Amino acid sequence: MSMPFYVPPEQLVKDRAEYARKGIARGKSIAALQFDAGALLLAENPSKTLHKISEIYDRIAFAGVGRYNEFDSLRVAGIRHADIKGYMYGRPDVEVRGLANAFAQTLGNIFTHEVKPYEVEILVVGIHEDGSDMFKVMYDGTLSDEHEVGAIGGQADDLVEYLRDGYEDGLSFEAALDLAKAAFRSLDGERDIEGWEGAVLDRSVGRRTFRRLTVDELAD
Repeated sequence: MSMPFYVPPEQLVKDRAEYARKGIARGKSIAALQFDAGALLLAENPSKTLHKISEIYDRIAFAGVGRYNEFDSLRVAGIRHADIKGYMYGRPDVEVRGLANAFAQTLGNIFTHEVKPYEVEILVVGIHEDGSDMFKVMYDGTLSDEHEVGAIGGQADDLVEYLRDGYEDGLSFEAALDLAKAAFRSLDGERDIEGWEGAVLDRSVGRRTFRRLTVDELAD
């Protein structure tokens, strides 16, 4: 009887983490920041049909980087989770923190028990009367609370550093958009951007606050 091949648990976790990080690093980053009327999400995305930023619920947005089919399946699961909770209890009971926890548990279980981890990072953003909440969920289920600015993807740390340096309380939408664009242009030696995808959560528009930015709004 042949003995199964043994891999130390710590080596297995390290290999899975390295595999996931390499997949995420190949994707283009997404930045988010708070402005006076809500929250802005901006991504470099040359595709016009495969969206990396989407609506989850009335005041909650979802952004994902990495393998598209994997973070899109998480997005669909998040919409179902929010719809069921809103139907059973009430729309105000659907909170961004609860959704972020659900995503973290799902990714943590996949990382621990599945053969291949998900090659994704996601950002869940929600707005309320006093500001916005941002939660970053990594490939292994690690959940972190971001304040005022946040980013995911291979160059997230550089984006956050640039955004924090230029961020001020009470930014207008136009100023926030200019700052986010400048952050992307600061990467890789002022290279040309292949295409923009952007959206806002605007608390002034009513119940459903998510709105995609138009081509004219994103134009330089």
